[in-house]
Amino acid sequence: LLLILPLALMIYAYVVYPSILRIIKPRFGATSADSAHLPAVSVSLPAFNEASMIAGTLEALLALDYPRDRMEIVVVSDCSDDGTDDIVRSYEDRGVRLLRTPERGGKVAAENFAAARLKNEIVVNTDATIRIPPEALKPLIRAFEDPSVGVASGRDVSVASVEDEGNRAESGYVGYEMSIRSLETRVDGIVGASGCFYAIRRELHAPPFPPHLSRDFASCLIARQHGYRSVSVDEAICFVPRTASLEREYRRKVRTMARGLATLSYKRSLLNPFRYGLFAWMLWSHKLARWLVPLSAPIAVLALGGLALAGSGAARVLLIVAVIGMAGGYAAMRWAEKGKAPAFVSSLGYAFAANVAGLAAWGRFLSGGSEAVWEPTRRT
Repeated sequence: LLLILPLALMIYAYVVYPSILRIIKPRFGATSADSAHLPAVSVSLPAFNEASMIAGTLEALLALDYPRDRMEIVVVSDCSDDGTDDIVRSYEDRGVRLLRTPERGGKVAAENFAAARLKNEIVVNTDATIRIPPEALKPLIRAFEDPSVGVASGRDVSVASVEDEGNRAESGYVGYEMSIRSLETRVDGIVGASGCFYAIRRELHAPPFPPHLSRDFASCLIARQHGYRSVSVDEAICFVPRTASLEREYRRKVRTMARGLATLSYKRSLLNPFRYGLFAWMLWSHKLARWLVPLSAPIAVLALGGLALAGSGAARVLLIVAVIGMAGGYAAMRWAEKGKAPAFVSSLGYAFAANVAGLAAWGRFLSGGSEAVWEPTRRT
């Protein structure tokens, strides 16, 4: 069983689960309507040392197709010291408000600080490194015309410049992930929102949240605990620059998965199928099954090693295949990092880096390590 567990988990999480979602009869239709009513929104933008990006981000937010008298833009500076605050203050006459945290505490701590100071009924969370097209906000907010919706998440579109080819497989993975969220929306609701662009009812966002956890992931869990569902809105596009290299992507995945594991542990009651039914199954399938793949792989290799030492010829062959596979994955990662690898090699390298990052994240989570203080992913 230990030998087939990693492969079985991978096939279930990435192939079987989406296939089941496709054959389940949809329970919900479109997530946005087309009425004249638009609720008042507060756009919350945490930032730490984003002087090179913040002006462009604010220009994009000010260009959003949304009534200006029904939208406030609030930048929450996490004790930036590179001139970010001065740039934000130059936009005050255009309605942008600056909040500065009393001490550096990380992204979630900055969001906690801002939550009680936001004015409007819907909170839109975004960050400084992405771009939201002008037409994307309205469909995101119109999802809340359905009173059962507590969280609405945008659709990430991974983009890159030519110098970011070392991590080009990320775009394919992001597209796959967005397709899964669309299927989940039709069936019941998504189990995690996009940290780059999502909206949430203020009463769900306002309570303070532990700063070492992932608020965007937890937003959907909190919504479900309060009787709401969370949806992905395909029309609400958000352009996300690709991480420039697999090395940076590796570090990002270690951080995000470790925080995700800690968040799921904190909200583990949502995994109870007797209480949360279909949502619990989706949470097990979409999150935990994927995260267990990198943890189970070394266990399988150790089991093969034990059987090989005990004299099993088949185990020796499989162990050799496993070692060759790991070496091939590492070689593909190094080749992809140079930016000239074929698509298949880039995908293999990306998968290898992601699984090694997953194993490192498990190590950090099980050892009790955390990163409450935020170091944003620097993107091109």
